[in-house]
Amino acid sequence: MKIIHTADWHLGQSFHGQERHAEHRAFLDWLLATLETRRPDALLIAGDVFDVVNPSLRAQELLYDFIVNAHAALPDLQIVMIAGNHDSGSRIELPAPLMKSLNAHALGRVHWLDDGRLDSDHLLVPLHDADGQLVTWCLALPFLRPAEVTGGEIDDYRDGIANVHRELIEVAQSRRQPGQALIAMSHAHLQGAAVSEASERPIVIGGEEAVSAALFPPSIAYVALGHLHKPQQVGESRIRYSGSPLPLDFSESHYPHQVLEVTLAGEQLETIESLAIPRHVALVRVGPDGADAVEAAIAALETDPNLPRERWPWLEVRVDLDTPRPDLRARLEAAVGDKPLRLLRIHSRYPNATSDSDTAATVDLESLTPGEIFERTWQSRYGEAPSAEVARDFAALVQQVQDQERDA
Repeated sequence: MKIIHTADWHLGQSFHGQERHAEHRAFLDWLLATLETRRPDALLIAGDVFDVVNPSLRAQELLYDFIVNAHAALPDLQIVMIAGNHDSGSRIELPAPLMKSLNAHALGRVHWLDDGRLDSDHLLVPLHDADGQLVTWCLALPFLRPAEVTGGEIDDYRDGIANVHRELIEVAQSRRQPGQALIAMSHAHLQGAAVSEASERPIVIGGEEAVSAALFPPSIAYVALGHLHKPQQVGESRIRYSGSPLPLDFSESHYPHQVLEVTLAGEQLETIESLAIPRHVALVRVGPDGADAVEAAIAALETDPNLPRERWPWLEVRVDLDTPRPDLRARLEAAVGDKPLRLLRIHSRYPNATSDSDTAATVDLESLTPGEIFERTWQSRYGEAPSAEVARDFAALVQQVQDQERDA
C-alpha cells in the first residue's frame, strides 16, 4: 500500500494582513498532479486544514474543489482528513456523509459511548488496496481538547490524551487480521519535536499538552503527524511530521517543504520518500542592519520582472535603529520602487536601547506573541521574569479564549 502524508495546510491564512489564495491554489494543483503521477492508495491530511475555525468561503471552496477533483481523477483514492487545533471539529465533520460518496473520511472530534468507552468505530478507518482488499487500518485522531478527554477519573490533560490513544490502539490491535498494517494519524505535539522559531499564533500551550512518542507501540507501522510546521521525525523513522506545505512565517522559509510518500509491505513499513513542494511565491528577508544598509540591500535584490503580481515575492525587512524613524516605511517603499516585490513586514529593532523604558517605548508589537507581551509586562511590573507555572497558566488562558472564540 502506498500513502501520501500531508498536514497543516492552513487554507485561508492571512499573512500579516494579506491573503495567500494563489499560493494555496498552486499547492493543491501540484498535489493533485502528484497524486495522478504517483497513484497512491490513500491520502492522509493530518489536521489544521484551515487556518481559523470559521474559514472563508474561498478557503472552503479550495478544500472541497480539491476533494472533488481528486476523486474524479482517482476514483479509488481514499482520503482521510482530521481536524487540527486551528479547525472546528464540528465544521470538519459536517459534510462527512457527503464526503463518503467521494471516498473521503472527515474526523473532527472524539465521541464517547454511554458506558464511558471511546467510540472507536468512529475513528478507525479501513483502507483497501487496488484489488479492494482491506490491508491497513488507519487510527484517525483529531486534535484532542481538554474538555473532550478529561472528566470522571481523568483530570490531567496529558493523561486524557494518552488514554484516548491507548484505547484506540487496543481496539485496532484486536480487530486487525494477520498481514494487515496499522497506521496512526494524530494532530499532536510530541515531546522532543522541534517547534518553529515563530508562527502566526502559538501552536503549543507551554508544552503542557506534549505527549510521549512511546504512545505509539512498535505494532504501529507508521505515525502520520500534524501540528508542528517543520518536517521532522521524532525519535524513530516511522514517526513523522510532514510539515506545512507553505512557510507560515518568514522564520519557516529557510527549509524545504514537502509531502511524504509512505510504502507499506504487509504489516511493515517499507520506504518513506520526501516529495519536495515547489515554492509558488518566494519569501525574502533583508537585514537586520542599519537603515542605509537595508535600503542598499533592497536595491541590490535581483527580481524577475515577468512574474505576475500574484507571484511577486513577500518581503520582510529587519532594521536596526537608534531612535524611531517616522519616515522609515516611505524610505523602504522608495527603495523597493518598481521592483516586483511586496513589502509585507517591517521589523524595527533598537539594539542600543539603554533601559526597559526605552525598549517599552519603541518595541514593535506586531513582532511579539501574546506570551512575549505578557512576559515583558510582568518583567516591567515585578522586576523579574514570570515563573514557569505562571507562564503555563497564561498560555492555558490564551488557549481557553481561542477555544471560546471557536465555539462561539
